[in-house]
Amino acid sequence: MKEHSGYIPPRYIPLGQSDSDLETSILHQSPTKTETVTDLPTEWSSGICACFDDPQSCIVGTVCPCFLFGKNAEFLGSNSFMGPCTTHFIMCGIINSFCCLVTGGVLLGFPGCFASCYACGYRKALRTKYNLQEAPCGDLMTHLCCHLCAVCQEYREIRERSVNIDPNANIVEVTAPPLQTMD
Repeated sequence: MKEHSGYIPPRYIPLGQSDSDLETSILHQSPTKTETVTDLPTEWSSGICACFDDPQSCIVGTVCPCFLFGKNAEFLGSNSFMGPCTTHFIMCGIINSFCCLVTGGVLLGFPGCFASCYACGYRKALRTKYNLQEAPCGDLMTHLCCHLCAVCQEYREIRERSVNIDPNANIVEVTAPPLQTMD
């Protein structure tokens, strides 16, 4: 007699129906005994305006947001910290300052929209990784309206959900077995 493996075949999608139509019909159905509703987006661990819950990230995000942005991007799969950090600094700091000086303050916030467009891609990657809601509004609008708060919220979310190693935990020491010889 064969043992049953844990394989469950994919759902049947009738001809003329797309994957998105199937997903919307599944969301409106109640789960059966074997199904659970795990596809629904989860909530963020902290709100967009909860910066003062973590004073350290609030201060760093206010003084040097490019540092937090670089740390977020590094965690989300960017191969380096310096690339996204430098890009964010150039977009927010240098270009904003240049436009402010050249136009006499008329175009003060305009170049910030480029940094928001750049940052919303990383926010979407974070939401996809942890199946988070697109809240309080879309990724681009969140970064356009409250860029610094969004970067701090993303940093808090990564820190909250990543595996933290307790420095006071008992660590088991593993040693190699003694060298054996044949006599």
